[in-house]
Amino acid sequence: MSLVLQTTVMTGKLGVKVLVSRLDAAIARSFKADVSAAWVVGIERVEIDLGAVDFVDSSGIGALLSVYRKLPPGVGVTRLINVKPAVLAVIELLRLHNVFELGN
Repeated sequence: MSLVLQTTVMTGKLGVKVLVSRLDAAIARSFKADVSAAWVVGIERVEIDLGAVDFVDSSGIGALLSVYRKLPPGVGVTRLINVKPAVLAVIELLRLHNVFELGN
């Protein structure tokens, strides 16, 4: 089991729960590797629970975008849930709220 995230796969959907408080350069590589290991053919929706994440840097944003880029263009959806205010501020500053769905 990963110390960085927990994944669940359902028909067409990958659920990812981040288990660390910082999504930064030290974690980004493990995050991407764990998502790739859980990926199966047919995934069109990814839901990432960021409830434990208090801090995100450019490497963490790059890791989130790498998930978005794995999805089929035009039909794939990446939804970020339980986003804390500090992380949401970074996402909005970078205007990524136009790329990711946000919700609870």
